Amino acid sequence: MRTMTIEQFENRLGEYAQLMRLHRPIGIYLLLWPTLWALWLAGDGQPQRGVVLVFVLGVALMRSAGCVMNDIADRDFDPHVARTRDRPLAAGRVSLGEAVSVMIVLCLLAFGLVLTQNALTIQLSFVGVALAISYPFMKRLHHFPQFHLGAAFGWGIPMAYAAITNALPPVCWLLFLGNVLWSVVYDTQYAMVDREDDLKIGVKSTAIRFGARDKQIIGYLQLALLAVLVGIGLLTTRGWIYYLGLFVAAWLALYQQYLIRDRKPEECFKAFLNNHAFGLVVFCGLLLDYLPTSSA
Repeated sequence: MRTMTIEQFENRLGEYAQLMRLHRPIGIYLLLWPTLWALWLAGDGQPQRGVVLVFVLGVALMRSAGCVMNDIADRDFDPHVARTRDRPLAAGRVSLGEAVSVMIVLCLLAFGLVLTQNALTIQLSFVGVALAISYPFMKRLHHFPQFHLGAAFGWGIPMAYAAITNALPPVCWLLFLGNVLWSVVYDTQYAMVDREDDLKIGVKSTAIRFGARDKQIIGYLQLALLAVLVGIGLLTTRGWIYYLGLFVAAWLALYQQYLIRDRKPEECFKAFLNNHAFGLVVFCGLLLDYLPTSSA
């Protein structure tokens, strides 16, 4: 058996890290923020630290596994798209067998974390895995894979409620709906970057389906998302600090509209990245709004 040198081992780890997109953590953030929203709401501002740690680690693992699964599913498409042709699997630096092995290890590690939680959370995790694995194939079937992504990225919400309260109240599903709306917003912005390449290779997306009304529909979805978040604030009797966070988030949504005004790919990508700030300010508003209660 051929022995691998330390340098070669480090190179392999570097390729695996790229395969998992660890050098581009935006996906982790977009998955993390709604999960933290759910944990703080379900825990009434004081979620158990152990549960928070499990979910934060789980977010990083499952987002990484999702990226690997996406590259496996798109291995025949990625070499034809300028933005993705240098990915490890598309460029041939990582084999299909290696990619599958990495994905399995990541899923097993994530499942190990889930096993520390209650039965309802464990049961819900199987749905989460099914959503994550099936999402990359949706872009071949219909023009709305972004809604499927929203369900996959938002499944941490019912899991968080299950872990904290062992129940799935209506506000949990309202928050889940809000995350689906948000995911369609930012992933449509993301798809606007690749629209021309996607049309050439036959990949479907909301950016293509919305056509000339893309900016308008994104605006409507942003308004609906903010309305859902206001509704959640009313249902959970949040205070003015929470709504101040939503006010800042609304301005960020307007800024995103400004960025995509001419549909320039680089500006659309900036709008996509700006959703990290959107999710952060909503969480900061939620966190700070709970502080007086936590210190009482």
